[in-house]
Amino acid sequence: MTTRNTLVAAALGFACLASFGRADASQGDAGEQAPSNAPCRLGNGAGRIEHVIYIQFDNTHLLRDRREVPSDLEQMPHLLNFIRENGTLLANDHTVLISHTAGGILSTLTGVYPDRHGQTVSNSYVRTSPTGGFSFPSSFGYWTDPVSGAIPNMVTPEGVNAPAPWVPFTRAGCDVGAIAAANIVLENTGTGPNGDATKVFGNPSPQFSEAVASNAAPGGTARRAKAQTDFVGIAVHCAKGSSVCATGHADTLPAEPGGYSGFQGLFGAQEINPVLTGGPTLLDLDGKAIADPFGQPGFPGFDGMEATVSLAYVAAMQEKDASSRRRWRARRTRGR
Repeated sequence: MTTRNTLVAAALGFACLASFGRADASQGDAGEQAPSNAPCRLGNGAGRIEHVIYIQFDNTHLLRDRREVPSDLEQMPHLLNFIRENGTLLANDHTVLISHTAGGILSTLTGVYPDRHGQTVSNSYVRTSPTGGFSFPSSFGYWTDPVSGAIPNMVTPEGVNAPAPWVPFTRAGCDVGAIAAANIVLENTGTGPNGDATKVFGNPSPQFSEAVASNAAPGGTARRAKAQTDFVGIAVHCAKGSSVCATGHADTLPAEPGGYSGFQGLFGAQEINPVLTGGPTLLDLDGKAIADPFGQPGFPGFDGMEATVSLAYVAAMQEKDASSRRRWRARRTRGR
């Protein structure tokens, strides 16, 4: 089971969500992939929004806990100055209770308090069985993962799977990239009936076989870490027809209100890094290869999601979108 430790601001632990711009695509002149409909649009009129970048800090204090010690925000002067000069700071924010990583991230993603998205107590909780037994499920599981039988981990008071937060974006024609954000990326490499590798990649599949071999390897080895490095922690949920997810997998949300069919997704660095860079490796903002503790390119683990890593993925996603649109426009111009 994948676990997270709470990352304090000094470690700059980030969960990120980024919407790519134009997503819908069809065959253009000379076989080029070209946008067929309007681009990703969130909002109305001339002031429409085509890109959204959402960054969540885990355990960050805006004010000083001790008068003589600078607050977490004060210790990030570039961010503080940006807010002062260009942004807005909302002080009327009510922390969810109990204030833990999963509850905070999931409440922000869904817009509802924990009693409405299923993780009333996190980062794990106690569950009793009909026979009186106890279990301690983790709050961290992919959005559609069940906790017991058909009961979703992300469950509403009505007993159904909570609506997924990327759906409004993908329905609006946007591709949504997620980096280490709770439950909208794969959280484990399980190969049982409800394991993420089984549900997303299927059995048989090369990814499923890799997960089986990785999970069987001795603990503390590169082989044991390989499946998590390749599949966990990073995802792209695509709009219909997006060329980004042309080689992806079905993005399945069987209980989504209004239905959700025909959407694709990419899961893990093994699939996403080549889309962003053309190869298996992405460099962080310091120019270092992003890799796991064994030097294998890919997801460095949730505790490895420092600012230089998470923001590098966000930047790469935005730059990929801008570069693709520039190339398509240039080719269309030459073809006229």
